[in-house]
Amino acid sequence: MVVGIDARGGVSLAESLGPAGRFIETDVTDDDQIDRAVAATLEVFGRLDILVNNACIYEDRGLASTREQWRRLLDVNLVSAAIFAGKSSKHISGGGVIINLGSTGGKFGAVGRALYPASKAALQQLTRSLAVELAPSNIRVVTVSPAWTWSPSLEHLANGSLETADRVGKMFHPLGRVGRSHEIAQVIAFLCSSDASWITGVDIPVDGGFSVLGPDQGISPRDWFGRLAEDDA
Repeated sequence: MVVGIDARGGVSLAESLGPAGRFIETDVTDDDQIDRAVAATLEVFGRLDILVNNACIYEDRGLASTREQWRRLLDVNLVSAAIFAGKSSKHISGGGVIINLGSTGGKFGAVGRALYPASKAALQQLTRSLAVELAPSNIRVVTVSPAWTWSPSLEHLANGSLETADRVGKMFHPLGRVGRSHEIAQVIAFLCSSDASWITGVDIPVDGGFSVLGPDQGISPRDWFGRLAEDDA
């Protein structure tokens, strides 16, 4: 079951899943619509085993953000995940999984950004809390945190050029490029399988090495001082 507010994209994704694919248009900030989505899933499939919380907005003006912008972003990125998890967990059978999509942005500071990183950092704590609460029901909860991944938002920044995204991303990811959505999906699929039955309450970075790269961006201090000398020449 694909759930979301983008009807065109949701229908297209559901169709790509084959005859069993379904889509239900849902505003995740509306509790009644969340109830409807959960009920529809149970009606169509007879059970609920996995929940992937991936709803997200990126509007972020840092400290210039208004109270309403804070509320809106947190409602979508954080609160909706908590509400969806609460309503779904009542129906998830033992051995089920809840995946929260985090971000490496929730671990590091950035100029001009506050809302999005704060929401993703809070989502990691939500994962830890839910993992403890739902463990007696044998429901696992895990955060998956990608770094830069080729997506509509990154496509916009790169003017539609994956090559450009990879060239810029190379500076921040030791593996030399941005991630691809299927690489994130493969990790989620593993975490939802019985092979990951002993994993819960943790954050799994899927980031091409982004989170292990220090502020020197993989360049030795000697080279940085060399560049400074070149700039001063």
